[in-house]
Amino acid sequence: MHDVAQLAGVSNKTVSNVVNDHPHVSPETRARVQRAIDELGYRPNLSARGLRSGRTGVIGLAVPQLRQPYFAELADAVIAAAERRGLSVIIGQAGADRAHETAVLANGLRQTDGLLFSPEHLGTEDRGLLDDVTYPLVLLGERIFGGPNDHVTMHNVEGARAAVEHLLSLGRRHIAVVGAHPDRRTGQMRPSDLRVRGYREALTVAGVPEDPRLEVVVAPWLPVNGVEATRELIASGVEFDAVLALNDSLAIGVLRALAEAGRRVPDDVAVIGFDAIADGRFTTPSLSTVDPGREEIAETAVAMLVERIEDGDRALRPRRFHKAAFRIVARESTGASTDVVGPWLPHPPATDGRD
Repeated sequence: MHDVAQLAGVSNKTVSNVVNDHPHVSPETRARVQRAIDELGYRPNLSARGLRSGRTGVIGLAVPQLRQPYFAELADAVIAAAERRGLSVIIGQAGADRAHETAVLANGLRQTDGLLFSPEHLGTEDRGLLDDVTYPLVLLGERIFGGPNDHVTMHNVEGARAAVEHLLSLGRRHIAVVGAHPDRRTGQMRPSDLRVRGYREALTVAGVPEDPRLEVVVAPWLPVNGVEATRELIASGVEFDAVLALNDSLAIGVLRALAEAGRRVPDDVAVIGFDAIADGRFTTPSLSTVDPGREEIAETAVAMLVERIEDGDRALRPRRFHKAAFRIVARESTGASTDVVGPWLPHPPATDGRD
């Protein structure tokens, strides 16, 4: 920095102001400093900056599994949102392991200023663990409601309900749901339970009787399990003319199994997934889906985390809770010849945390 200041004929402070994009630098001075930076190949020492500020300029993202396309694409969106703020991202996998998730929650990710955390196995009964968290934390997903931290999630119930309403609007009345949780417990805050709740609500409103044989248990939500579950559904002999798969990975497996069995999509069976992963556009037929607002989730969560980091130890903001808007994307698997994208609904503002 001293070399740049000498070459540009300015003070070290002025160079710092230019590097940090402070507004009170004249255009002429800014241009002169930038020429000196370019000529000398100067790059700020981020480690030294971190030592001075007590921050690393890095945030963490902990997700269950990057092999799930939704979480890989969420990570991509988080990285983009962080880069717009001059931050980098370290990504950790908590895996299908409660102990690992507990360790991540207790310690965060090393050398980060704060954490975005999407747990899979921690729930409402673990809210007490959040009281001991000493770093900035924003929760993602449906797990651990009612804690002291900011929380960003999606409309699981409403999204699944809208997906079934879409199938009902096509005249389908024997609608299977693929992806129910193996323990079939009610009242849980897992995505599977919430999406099944939305499925049931849509049937009830439409006056369509529920058929337990059409609620197919599948875990984990991977394409191969979608294939096996659909084969078993077909072999059972129960009548069905539509499928709501609780994520797009399962839906891709459903499409494969239906093709193997000679069931035409959407003529014989209409199929819709959930998550709007990129691969769904390239299946044959292309996959209708619920877009849960992944970009909004990433942008909102990163913004909240940055605000918490800037607050430091000061509790300047009440806890906030935000659900991203969602929309139905109709494609060939439900009869659309081209993508038919519905409006974003609903879209409430962030709240003070009353879930």
